[in-house]
Amino acid sequence: MANEKFDMIVVGAGPAGASCALTAAQAGLKVLLIERGEYPGAKNVMGGVLYRKQMEEVVPEFWKEAPLERPVVEQRFWVLGEESLFNVGYKGMEWSREPYNNFTVLRAKFDQWFANKAVEAGALLITETVVLECIVEDNRVVGVRTDRPDGEVYADVVVLCDGVNSLLGKKLGFHKELRPDEVALAVMEVMDLPAAKIEERFNLEPNQGCTIEIFGDATKGILGTAFLYTNKDSINIGVGTTLSGLIKAKIRPYDLLEYVKNHQMIKPYIKEAKPAEYAAHLIPEGGYHSIPKIVGNGVILCGDAAQLVNAIHREGSNMAMTSGRLAAETVALAKQANDFSENMLDTYRTKLMDSFVGQDLKKYKDVTHTFESFPQYFKDYMPMVNKAASDFFTVDGTPKREKQKKILASFTEGRGKWQTFQDIYRAWKVMK
Repeated sequence: MANEKFDMIVVGAGPAGASCALTAAQAGLKVLLIERGEYPGAKNVMGGVLYRKQMEEVVPEFWKEAPLERPVVEQRFWVLGEESLFNVGYKGMEWSREPYNNFTVLRAKFDQWFANKAVEAGALLITETVVLECIVEDNRVVGVRTDRPDGEVYADVVVLCDGVNSLLGKKLGFHKELRPDEVALAVMEVMDLPAAKIEERFNLEPNQGCTIEIFGDATKGILGTAFLYTNKDSINIGVGTTLSGLIKAKIRPYDLLEYVKNHQMIKPYIKEAKPAEYAAHLIPEGGYHSIPKIVGNGVILCGDAAQLVNAIHREGSNMAMTSGRLAAETVALAKQANDFSENMLDTYRTKLMDSFVGQDLKKYKDVTHTFESFPQYFKDYMPMVNKAASDFFTVDGTPKREKQKKILASFTEGRGKWQTFQDIYRAWKVMK
């Protein structure tokens, strides 16, 4: 392999890398896909939701063969208090029929299947191989150097899908060390639970799934969310907060997860569930302002390596797959033109920024920084939502108009109407 040249080398076999390798192989390119884990998915972590639309653009009707857990028919959003929860959500039976809406997945299974689709299309997959650095000649990336004997491999273009830290992108000078407020640390546990109990507790029929995003007390006032997702015969439960928030609060992430698991509103859902797997992972949440240089001479960055995560809607895998597909399409065009310069490959950046990926990241470009800078949104206002719901729904003989006045007054107490208005306007401005 040392003397063999490829059209494209893809580093990392997660959703971005597999999508890129598969699309490129289908276009007739000679592709090498390198994964450092024992198998694709061995080192990948996400909450467990796969979005249909972007996956279907890469593998049509994938749900007929992919190792999926449950089609999601209900999405719930909880604002958690110390002994309460305020619940909103949507359940739609149209999501229970083909072509479905989204699915829960276990990455260890799904990533292996996805990478194998690239292999079936003609890509060469090599696992348990660490890429040490990119080979640069005349200001152009021409290959990679791995930890294998005679481990130099050459290609027209190298696509980096090597995760949030992207050590390879860092060595190229594409981005600096990420700040603690630009990443979230998520910890997750997979807990085995019989399918019948899952369906009973979550009010589901067989082959139906539910996702619950949990705000408020689950993160002890730190910017972030917890989650609870249903698989076929297991549950994913986890919590993710900004690294800077954990540092300031001096809370260990696994202690926060244990708090979530033992919360009286959550504990009944996981009762008698048996721990099967722990995982921890950094997630890029700096958004639009944290996107690094993503194109150079002979090199492209995709997925987490390009900081492509929409923290507000908990979207990452779909953005990764789209970026991988667009990168492969760009390299195919570059191959036709025999031009692998930054100027030519910049077609990828343009297409990415024009897609929903760039548009959504731009829409929410200031959200994370705003909520990090003004902690009252998570520390004060979310507990107020629970208290307001409790007061309003408690039947105690108080006239409803009087209740409404007291609830409104509680939101301005201690901060005044003007400060409350500023907080509301600030949140609306960054979310609109």
